[in-house]
Amino acid sequence: MSLQNIQKKILRTRCLDSKGLIAKITHICSQHELNILKNDEFVDRLTNCFFMRTELEGVFDDNTLLADLDATLPEGSIRELNDIHRNRIVVLVTKEAHCLGDLLMKSIYGGLHMEIAAVISNHATLHTLVDRFEIPFHLISHKGLTREQHDLKIITKIDQYQADYVVLAKYMRFLTPAFVQHYPNQVINIHHSFLPAFIGARPYHQAYERGVKIIGATAHYVNENIDQGPIILQDVINVDHTYSTEDMICAGRDVEKNVLSHALYHILAQQVFVHGNRTVIL
Repeated sequence: MSLQNIQKKILRTRCLDSKGLIAKITHICSQHELNILKNDEFVDRLTNCFFMRTELEGVFDDNTLLADLDATLPEGSIRELNDIHRNRIVVLVTKEAHCLGDLLMKSIYGGLHMEIAAVISNHATLHTLVDRFEIPFHLISHKGLTREQHDLKIITKIDQYQADYVVLAKYMRFLTPAFVQHYPNQVINIHHSFLPAFIGARPYHQAYERGVKIIGATAHYVNENIDQGPIILQDVINVDHTYSTEDMICAGRDVEKNVLSHALYHILAQQVFVHGNRTVIL
């Protein structure tokens, strides 16, 4: 076996649960002389659904391996064998810089295994920031356009970059159903609350007026219900009566950027399974 031909790939399996699935899958991998570097599995008892993520190393014959799995796994099983590569991301922004700045730093200097192919905005505010990283910035103004017309212009630009995912880094416009359907389970959003609290404008002002004791953020996939898509990751920090509205905004921005980058880490590592309106992370 030539060392030059050795690759690392990730096998993701989802099917109805049955006895011996782990043994059957690992046996097939062994027959193909593939080394298992890491393996994680989970069974959702409510739906009797089995999930497994397997990191493999060796010389791959993808078609034969997948055919052998199909012959062994229950009918209707979903299996994917994916290369480990830098995903291409297009980021949508409006005026806030904290999430975008964090993603730019981590994509260029390490921390997230991705390439930001372009940044698109409906305002010019963040153009200078993006230029510093020598990444294309596209201003697509929404003025004088319907939501459908504006989203179509953005879709056309995103597709030029063949993006694997679209990240809404504080993009402050609702997306049309046509946009969401064009990128199924590919649009990731960061929301300023432990959903579904303080929906709408000026969330931190609402939080201050209510005297909240925690500030949270939620990273989720976007579906046609906007902020009700499958949740990927959530986190909170403690605050108290001494926090002004401005203090809460600063603290909230830290939570938002951290939750978004951690959620992307799991997605880029192919650890996230979308299961109905939930996620399983292995």
